[in-house]
Amino acid sequence: MSPIFLFLTFVALLSALGVVFAKNPVHSVLFLILTFFSLSGHYLLLNAQFLAAVNIIVYAGAIMVLFLFVIMFLNLNVDTEPHKPALAKIAAAVAGGSLLLILVAALKDVTPTGVPAGTAFNSQIGMVDQLGMKLYTDYLLPFELASVLFLVAMVGAVMLGKREVGERNF
Repeated sequence: MSPIFLFLTFVALLSALGVVFAKNPVHSVLFLILTFFSLSGHYLLLNAQFLAAVNIIVYAGAIMVLFLFVIMFLNLNVDTEPHKPALAKIAAAVAGGSLLLILVAALKDVTPTGVPAGTAFNSQIGMVDQLGMKLYTDYLLPFELASVLFLVAMVGAVMLGKREVGERNF
């Protein structure tokens, strides 16, 4: 394994733990941004440049700005947040442990498969032109249906946000 892969993995794991264990929600969001950047580094190592760029632009950019806006809008602090009882913490730990147990039981018999030995390696598989050719040939109908769905969602958001003539918002 390359030292770059090991470093990115170490940073991704530590920053993901920082997301979970940070007391301040803004620090948690910053750790999540670091996690996204380290995952984009993994994408670059896998020769998926487009996926790395989209991950940084969409997740580390737009989604994190939205998260920060919501956190600041809610004004979360010690005074406004009620203290969680011990029973809720115990229930959360039991639920998380149960989920871990189910995942381990479901994945214990899975054997990883690799690429067959005689298969030729295509180094251009993660490039933008290859992705575009795949999207516009094999997956044209789902791609166009997704674009229509996004258009309907945008029109719906505009219609819901539109004020009526006599309506007053305080």
